[in-house]
Amino acid sequence: MRIVCLDLEGVLVPEIWIAFAEKTGVDELTRTTRDEPDYEVLMRYRLEILNKHGFSLSQIQDVIESLDPLPGALDFLDELRSKYELIILSDTFSEFARPLMRKLNFPTLFCHELKVNNDLIEDIKLRLPDHKRKSVQYFQKLNFEVVAAGDSYNDLGMLKTADYCMFFSPPEQLVQEYPDIKVGRDYTSLLSFIESPHS
Repeated sequence: MRIVCLDLEGVLVPEIWIAFAEKTGVDELTRTTRDEPDYEVLMRYRLEILNKHGFSLSQIQDVIESLDPLPGALDFLDELRSKYELIILSDTFSEFARPLMRKLNFPTLFCHELKVNNDLIEDIKLRLPDHKRKSVQYFQKLNFEVVAAGDSYNDLGMLKTADYCMFFSPPEQLVQEYPDIKVGRDYTSLLSFIESPHS
């Protein structure tokens, strides 16, 4: 039985932190996992900036509420979920993801949590170090054939561990560094790959 594991931001929805950076004008927040492979390092960097500017969780959530899925994402997910099991493996946080999950018709999401006090983000609670790769390993132990797609450095563990994998609209640097991983640039090609990963 085939299970599909997808990243969230950059694959199905816009990058949350880039949207918040554009809204606030704080350019340092445009740094993403495409720039910094170590997610915990990236989040500590972001928390410092949030604290320096006094940004609250609700301010971030207001921006997230304004975001919509990427064009074609909803139809793609509807088609995908009619044929396969789907798990979204993301390094986002449940406090950020809820509005987006509603707009995506509530697919299953494995992600992290935030430690919040008086609407200020105090810390992050990572589900498990390298949780994307480990999730794929556990699915394989359950005898699932795993097909995975993502767009950033923090997806590499998931992608390399999956039985079949594809980059989805990745930065060119990633394509050059990992030429053995197939690349899809639209949902039609991604769906075709998921349906026939052997070809």
